[in-house]
Amino acid sequence: MYLHIIDILIIATYIILVLGLGFYFAKAASKDLNAYFLGGNTLKWYMLGLSNASGMFDISGTMWTVSILFIYGLKSAWIPWLWPVWNQVFVFVYLAIWMRRSNVMTGAQWITFRFGDGKGSKLSHLIIVVFAIVSVLGFMAYFFEGIGKFCVLVLPWDMSVEALNLTSAHGYALVICGLTAFYTIKGGMYSVVFTEVLQFLIMTISCLAIGYIAFTSVTHEQIMAVVPSGWDNMWFGWNLDLDWSGTQYAAINERIASDGFGLFGILFMLMLFKGVFASIAGPVPSYDMQRILATRSPSDSAKMSILTIIVMYMPRYLMVSGFAVLGLVYLGPEITAMGSKIDFEQVLPMAIQKFVPVGMKGLLLAGLLAAFMGTFSAFINSAPAYIVNDIYKKYINPRADDKRYIRLSVYASLTLVAVGIVFGFFASSLNQLTLWITAALYGGYAAANALKWIWWRFTGYGYFYGMLFGLIASTVKLFVFPQYVDIFIFPVILAFSILGCVIGTYLHPVEDMDAVKEFYRRTRPWGFWGPVKEAVMKENPAFIPNQDFGKDTLNIIIGVVWQMAQVVIPIYFMIQDNTNIVIWCGVFILTSYLLKKLWWDKLGDVENL
Repeated sequence: MYLHIIDILIIATYIILVLGLGFYFAKAASKDLNAYFLGGNTLKWYMLGLSNASGMFDISGTMWTVSILFIYGLKSAWIPWLWPVWNQVFVFVYLAIWMRRSNVMTGAQWITFRFGDGKGSKLSHLIIVVFAIVSVLGFMAYFFEGIGKFCVLVLPWDMSVEALNLTSAHGYALVICGLTAFYTIKGGMYSVVFTEVLQFLIMTISCLAIGYIAFTSVTHEQIMAVVPSGWDNMWFGWNLDLDWSGTQYAAINERIASDGFGLFGILFMLMLFKGVFASIAGPVPSYDMQRILATRSPSDSAKMSILTIIVMYMPRYLMVSGFAVLGLVYLGPEITAMGSKIDFEQVLPMAIQKFVPVGMKGLLLAGLLAAFMGTFSAFINSAPAYIVNDIYKKYINPRADDKRYIRLSVYASLTLVAVGIVFGFFASSLNQLTLWITAALYGGYAAANALKWIWWRFTGYGYFYGMLFGLIASTVKLFVFPQYVDIFIFPVILAFSILGCVIGTYLHPVEDMDAVKEFYRRTRPWGFWGPVKEAVMKENPAFIPNQDFGKDTLNIIIGVVWQMAQVVIPIYFMIQDNTNIVIWCGVFILTSYLLKKLWWDKLGDVENL
């Protein structure tokens, strides 16, 4: 792609700014581990919310989302339920509050808070550290693959090195990952948050610009002329019923078959089944959890989590739908020229190359680089905390000075980035990586982490064996049964993990009942806590148990609909379906009002407990 000097200068200015922020915050970040990994719990909730939104706006995910909207149309709004995306609703409604009450630094440290300090707790502590590192490495490989594929199509320079058998895509990925690692390691959490706020602003401007270009370049009639019947309908039956035969994109039928999404009704039920377990389990031990633990108070953690949804979905889907419709209407020759090896993840970079003007192209590329760098930096900053705080400080050298801990954090970050990049060289498909991470790997996480919140008898041994069985099952799925669609294997992985939870729990009695009572007293979860609740109330008759299960459930249902409205409104806007725009805007306004009355206005009560 040809880049004008103006575009190059815009990209260079952005890179200089983020590197400068890393140097600027280096001194504040080096104070101690809490400052380095959590910003000293001094950052405003809205800054953390913007940072969290930037971290979730990754370029690999954006390319994937453009491709599934291109292929599945409005029905693609359901496919991110594979994660599920609405786990964020569970987080802002109640989980962020529960988690922030712990006053810990990492998810692994939280395990000690939950189970105490016995042998079972130590085993569960170690297994969550392993899970955190494995999942971060998986995501780093995913990001490495995505940024390389994107850059080789939109940047003009040849970055290949024949002597090292290094492709241009890998060369770009190495350079950008290196720059991101540099400013992140230099400035810690402060650097991550402030650069991500800058990145969020750039990305939002870029989203609005792409939305304007697409909306003024494509008509409803042009879109409907190139898509099959049902593409613009988000509702579905037992089957997908989306047939691209007879269109210029007939090869899409092969992609749908390979994805295994033809029986969409079964897929939806499995996504819903998996989603409830995964959402109750709470955030995985990565940057999202880190932002929660970095807030000033429990109510701030809830506000931070809902802000992430408010500021992210509509701008992102305006960009996604803009690129998708531009690709559908104008990129037919380029896409069909790929023959049997059509790569729909290239729709986004090809659309940039063809439609974005000088100046705006530089801003957009800076924004998309920011999307990658923001997410990658969030993982770089969160994962080393598990190595330094949860292994080295806890088991090896608990009395080292802060300089040693910070120095080791730097080494840990560099090591994880290097290993993640090595994995990235072997990542063959964004879609394959996405499905494995969301369906198989997280399938092994769901059972143990759901039970830890709601069942008093669940022990550290149960957590350890549940996580271990889940990791084994998801790894076997990846290497032994790669031909099966991951989401369809989720119930098997979940059942295997639950078996490990039950076996481990009943192998030993509760090791540290005092720790369990303290967890219940401070966190105040709802669930199956009968004996613990009685013991706590006997010691303190003034203690008020959590009776908000019904209210939280209602708010979650409202929140899921509210979030879905933010996904489909930009898509309907872009395809100029005015009837559905009005309907879903009404849904969004109503659900916003209900959340304001039933949830936001009640947050003040959280701090009074």
